[in-house]
Amino acid sequence: MATPHTAMSRSELLGTLMRDHRDALVSYAERMLGDRGLAEDIAQETMIRAWRNIDRLRGAEGSPRGWLFTVTRHLVIDWVRKPHTRREVTADSHHEPVSATDDIEAVQHALVVGPLLGRLSPEHRAVLVHIYLCDRTIKETAGILGVPQGTVKSRHHNALRKLRAVAQPEAA
Repeated sequence: MATPHTAMSRSELLGTLMRDHRDALVSYAERMLGDRGLAEDIAQETMIRAWRNIDRLRGAEGSPRGWLFTVTRHLVIDWVRKPHTRREVTADSHHEPVSATDDIEAVQHALVVGPLLGRLSPEHRAVLVHIYLCDRTIKETAGILGVPQGTVKSRHHNALRKLRAVAQPEAA
């Protein structure tokens, strides 16, 4: 039994994939990265890979949507792991990456963690992002931020204290 994609030419199938799935792929990548421009680049690379594998997609049973989302997820993970993401975080351009392993974690992060981090100063936020989201040591964080280790420890302590106060306003 032929799939609906078998009768299409390569370029027709790519056009259909772009029309039907591109916006959803951009939204998916943006939720994980917090950066619309980067998400569009990721979706574009996904489409390039779809073009390279178009014969495989054309012969596949069902919708290629799952394949496209898997490729997008892997591209996001690869991008987050690249060394260029280990630069100092500035307040104006800060978008912490969301865990790509679970959409529930992404929603929780967007609704809870993002606003809490937004209440911290850029210096305190950068320390927490490096230590917890990027899994760096105090020493690595100090080197990246260009401050002494004692400053990182102090900012870490004060940031956690402020987050506790904000998250549990009248706990006592």
